[in-house]
Amino acid sequence: MNTFSKFLTTLNCFHPPWQTIPTVALTQIFDYLEPEDRRSAASVCYAWRQCLFQKRYFRNFRFQIDVARDDQLTFFHRSMAHLVRKLVIVFDFHNAFQIQKMRRLLYKVARCENIQALRFQTHNVGLVAVGNMNSDHFVAIEQCFVEPLKLFLNRKSKPCHLLDLGAIEALTYYGQDLLRSCGKPQELEQLTLASLKYDPSHYPILSLDITLLQKCANLQVLSLDYDTLTDDLLHTIQVLPLRKFIIVVHGLDSEEQASVSEYAWANFARHFTNIDLVLTLVYAYEAIELLQTRVLRRHMPVTHVRLLFCEFMNSEALDWMSLNNKDTLRSIYYMDSAYKHNNRLDYARHNFLRQDPFVMMAWRCMHLEEIVVHGYLMDPHNLVGIARLRGRKLKRLEVSMIDWSMAPLNAYKEEICSLLGQQWAPIRIDKLPPSLSYGPVDYEVRDQFVYEMLRQDLG
Repeated sequence: MNTFSKFLTTLNCFHPPWQTIPTVALTQIFDYLEPEDRRSAASVCYAWRQCLFQKRYFRNFRFQIDVARDDQLTFFHRSMAHLVRKLVIVFDFHNAFQIQKMRRLLYKVARCENIQALRFQTHNVGLVAVGNMNSDHFVAIEQCFVEPLKLFLNRKSKPCHLLDLGAIEALTYYGQDLLRSCGKPQELEQLTLASLKYDPSHYPILSLDITLLQKCANLQVLSLDYDTLTDDLLHTIQVLPLRKFIIVVHGLDSEEQASVSEYAWANFARHFTNIDLVLTLVYAYEAIELLQTRVLRRHMPVTHVRLLFCEFMNSEALDWMSLNNKDTLRSIYYMDSAYKHNNRLDYARHNFLRQDPFVMMAWRCMHLEEIVVHGYLMDPHNLVGIARLRGRKLKRLEVSMIDWSMAPLNAYKEEICSLLGQQWAPIRIDKLPPSLSYGPVDYEVRDQFVYEMLRQDLG
């Protein structure tokens, strides 16, 4: 029982007429409470419960679909539809019953003009490989999602400000149709079209008319799959007030596919001097080996790098970034399952390297504030070197696999704490998420972890 509930229990012993408190006074009391305590207070009586349903308390609302509750949609329509401004819908993309309920909910959302921000959240981001989808699958997706979303986006009196398709691959292929449906694209502030692929080595490429993006004159956050990028697209979005650009890499098409040029990135960097450019590789088993030749560019103003479950430590690419992106790079994540492969650096393959690539990043990248490494065996001497090079400028140093045969733990832990100006210790393997620990990992568990990482970068 929380503190406020205990307080109410004590006072109820005197049986005062709580329901007679004026609404104005009750609202002022509610304003001081945390959301959980406010909900507890609203259970006191009918009058207090009615006071809870105000726009000030439900600007953001998380709706988790439950097929066992038939009253959910009725409650939403009666009590919440006219209060919420930003709606997060949590559902299972594999559950046909939830999808049908989702369809009814989205049509209600399309008629609620006060709702101006919509996010999807699901742990199942892919139905089947898009190439294997039959016409029934497409019809179901269009009827349950695309058609109501078009109605939602087409509103002009209170247009959409945020649309997050939840990294669902089957929905992102309708990105161009959805953009074309926007009644007032100039009001859109955030658009996420990046996805998690069912098969990261084989998938169709999203076709996107860049003039549609050009109309989004107030767009500040944009996420796209790397395959969508072209020189023309980079040039076009320079008219937008972007503050965050998230690029997700899965596979790389044939050699004939033109990469974004150095010239295009140079123009982009000159225009966006303070942008957060997040480069994320997800299950990019082939692209990781070609990262420094096919994706990275010297003038690409990368600020955050996420290498997620690519099953290969491309130290050449990390060293390349420490040389060419040293003026912009602020954060680097390398995450993989501990059991997948030999986690030591292959010096036979990378014989030109004399130092660990993370040490070189700590030395060369003057704005580096965050290093997170899981699934790669670190030398404790190198951890001390990173701490000495970055000192208190390094806000986060998170590792889990350390070769303590090189030196005992206590020999360096105290020095690292002193250098970083904070308590520090490696993450214990048994405290890691299941997707990062030893032992086989369920694909859905790993997908959920990656999905949460993508959501985290959206901010």
